[in-house]
Amino acid sequence: MRPDAVTEPILVTGPPGAGKSTVAALVAEAFPTVALVPGDAFFAFWSRGFVQPWRPESRAQNATILTAAGAAVGAYSRGGCQVVYDGVLGPWLLPAFLAGAGPAPVHYVVLLPPLEVCLARVTGRADHPFDDPAATRQMHDEFARADVDPRHLITDGDVDAASVAARVLTRVRDGSARLRQRRSIP
Repeated sequence: MRPDAVTEPILVTGPPGAGKSTVAALVAEAFPTVALVPGDAFFAFWSRGFVQPWRPESRAQNATILTAAGAAVGAYSRGGCQVVYDGVLGPWLLPAFLAGAGPAPVHYVVLLPPLEVCLARVTGRADHPFDDPAATRQMHDEFARADVDPRHLITDGDVDAASVAARVLTRVRDGSARLRQRRSIP
């Protein structure tokens, strides 16, 4: 891919265990100038009074955090850097993220492998702070129930990560993962 072919941020999302971090890192390798932005880092900045982000009472907190993450993504993008964002970013919080990101179009890809795949990955993690099967089930269910346009979904995330990353890049290149209306849910 030409370095100037895409500078619109690529948002790789899904529930825990979907393969976001692995796929996002592979997608980032396709670009000579890139910022790989881990969404989890923004949640770690909240140092006191933090509510676990899957709890219902965390909604306002999550919107604030994702607005900040969007602002960082937008700044990198406006600076001419390709951005690949890796994080749990359901369509219900996408407007907050986009408000922070600014006017640039974004590509939105939801990895949604079967629940059993996500659970196996989450419970098998050795060096990851998140290993909660109940929260994984809840977040997977929220993504599965969300009204996400099929062009944004990759549901066979149980195949190898390189194949999934290639599918993400194909959708970015052909524009099918681009959000059509910036302020609406995909």
